[in-house]
Amino acid sequence: MNEPLAQRLRPKTLADVCGQQHLLAPDRVFRRTIESGRIPNMIFYGPSGTGKTTVARIIAENSGMTLYKLNGTSCGTGDIKAVLKDIGTLAGAGGILLYLDEIQYLNKKQQQSLLECIEDGSVTLIASTTENPYFYIYNALLSRCTVFEFKSVTPADVVPAVERGFRLLEEENGTPAELADGEQVPVCMDEDACAYLAESAGGDLRKALGCLDFAVTAAPVENGEKRITLDMIRQVTRRTAMRYDREGDDHYDIVSAYQKSMRGSDPDAALHYLARLLEAGDLPSACRRLMVCACEDVGL
Repeated sequence: MNEPLAQRLRPKTLADVCGQQHLLAPDRVFRRTIESGRIPNMIFYGPSGTGKTTVARIIAENSGMTLYKLNGTSCGTGDIKAVLKDIGTLAGAGGILLYLDEIQYLNKKQQQSLLECIEDGSVTLIASTTENPYFYIYNALLSRCTVFEFKSVTPADVVPAVERGFRLLEEENGTPAELADGEQVPVCMDEDACAYLAESAGGDLRKALGCLDFAVTAAPVENGEKRITLDMIRQVTRRTAMRYDREGDDHYDIVSAYQKSMRGSDPDAALHYLARLLEAGDLPSACRRLMVCACEDVGL
């Protein structure tokens, strides 16, 4: 099985995680709490590719508790009950830590099934979600957990990770990119290509590494080497940095900012948000908000 580059490069310690220094810096409460060994019930909230799953796995693997992993997209009430059966048994003697990815996909009944065991401490929950937990997670479960927000990774934090990924691909390059005589093909990447890749990732480290892997795989062998150029990176990153969900927070944030920019007589901002709507293919929302502004703000 060909594992994605982001998976092969997944950090093993909190010190190796890119970004999230508001949580992971040595002087932060979150970092000190995790290193103390007393793991509270937590919910990680933020965009994709920002390290939520990575941090949760690092905590789980170093907790000393019996770890169970479930994904909200595929698990049901029966899977949750199977985990709870080990409470008080030899298998759960050191404590049970349930890592629940994409918790927003569990319905209310499934989330409620966790309440009692979390309340009495027999199960420690670490959950992650890309959606606003205050909209998608049952209030009684939220009251028993602490929510930590993960922010988009900055380009400055993406660059070192891209460089590590590139070095790993260089080491592995003998297998997928061998010449006819069996020699390894050296790989190099232009500095401006690396900088552009970090900038165009839109704060999603997984996306940046995926584009890098794609570019190296597709690069032709010329003069005995594979060279990753800026033009190649532009081809694989086109439109990848866009964050938009037609029914989610991103949609309402953008259309709201679009209307407020028009109301505030800021043409540059209005054009910026209009361009984001049009690039996402959401012409109806743009037209609807323009008509609302014309009727409510201008007309009145």
